[in-house]
Amino acid sequence: MKRFKSPRQSQRFVSIHDPIANLFHLPRHEMTTEDFRELRAAALDTWREITNLGAA
Repeated sequence: MKRFKSPRQSQRFVSIHDPIANLFHLPRHEMTTEDFRELRAAALDTWREITNLGAA
């Protein structure tokens, strides 16, 4: 619970962080650099859609 004021605050963070972290976790050892870059770009596009940031 480092830097969290309460267990509830910690749980709120973890419940949001886990699905987002899974979006960006890619098994690099199982793919080529080109494939990794394409999937990373797709993940960032999805993140922009979710957060309504649009293309930067």
